[in-house]
Amino acid sequence: MKRIAFSLIMAVCCLSATAQTAAEVLDITRRANNYFMQKHADPTTPTYVKKMRPSSLWTRAVYYEGLMALYEIDADPRYMEYTDRWASFHQWTPRNGVKTTDADDQCCGQTYLMRYQQLEQSGDSKKEALGATTRFVIENLDNQMATGRVDYWTWIDAIQMAMPLYFQAYQLTGERKYANYAMKMYRWTRNECGGGLYNKKTGFWWRDKDFVPPYKESDGNYCYWSRGDGWVYAALVRVMDLLEPQDKYYQELKKDFLAMSKAFISCQRKDGFWNVSLVSPVTFGGKEATGTSLFLYGMSWGMRKGLLKPATYRPACDRAWKALATESVHPDGFLGFVQGTGKQPSDSQPVTYTSVPDFEDYGTGCFLLGAVEYYKLIK
Repeated sequence: MKRIAFSLIMAVCCLSATAQTAAEVLDITRRANNYFMQKHADPTTPTYVKKMRPSSLWTRAVYYEGLMALYEIDADPRYMEYTDRWASFHQWTPRNGVKTTDADDQCCGQTYLMRYQQLEQSGDSKKEALGATTRFVIENLDNQMATGRVDYWTWIDAIQMAMPLYFQAYQLTGERKYANYAMKMYRWTRNECGGGLYNKKTGFWWRDKDFVPPYKESDGNYCYWSRGDGWVYAALVRVMDLLEPQDKYYQELKKDFLAMSKAFISCQRKDGFWNVSLVSPVTFGGKEATGTSLFLYGMSWGMRKGLLKPATYRPACDRAWKALATESVHPDGFLGFVQGTGKQPSDSQPVTYTSVPDFEDYGTGCFLLGAVEYYKLIK
């Protein structure tokens, strides 16, 4: 009897601690997002980094993926007003139009279709006008599919930028052709591009053909870029979340997801972060927030879905969140240790607590994705 009573007391204490932690997670997540929204109060303003770019570019599109996730747990109308203003300004159209085949251009379509489905389910008065504009996203995908080519994703970042969009189109229209085409492109990148960008033996990915063997870092290790591998991990989460577990594509991607999870947890730093160069810390190691956020995103989701064992992965997520919350997020919400744009660990160095990356938006987006999924896990 005493043992039962003790167990009940411990359970109540754990629930109380979890609730407090969940509230803290949400507070810190809001702080980071508020910083970004205040700094970029007008979401239609172009980005200027060496040259002018419209705010529908991939870096901003990733931010909106994170904002849409935040809205799921914190339904602040400001978030959707901000999103709709941005999307309407760009006419709910992929960057560079409906004929683009560049995954970076297509990335914004993920938020467009997510927002459409939200409004459709709510019966919002905007639905009809918005429904008409979703044809631009679908038309873009149809144009790309008409080429018959599957060799577009020559860099692994592209898997996150575009692959979920095809599965959203499948979910929206019920037409399997979109999922079929996306999987053909995924398999080409995985197995054929540069001889295959996925290392089946280890579960890591090479960023593009420039980094496959015999390329190695100066310390003799392979070059696996933290954020690049994180992009693929996030893409698998976003796609699997749109499929039924019995779907053959879910099962296929699940195998890669599990192998990648095992690989990533094997190289987490003791302080909770992941290195910029995952297995080559001597060359370009150091704390990095975007990759860490994406790994937190995938592992938290995997536990929530029963795919990953909490005994193994929960401590890793707890350490990752503590690192992000205490060492990346500044008191005003600015995110430190965000590596700027590039394609490898050596780009945009140094990555420090105070260094400002060339683009801040995707860093915030990655952080929001990871923070929200961790919040769901502990809530």
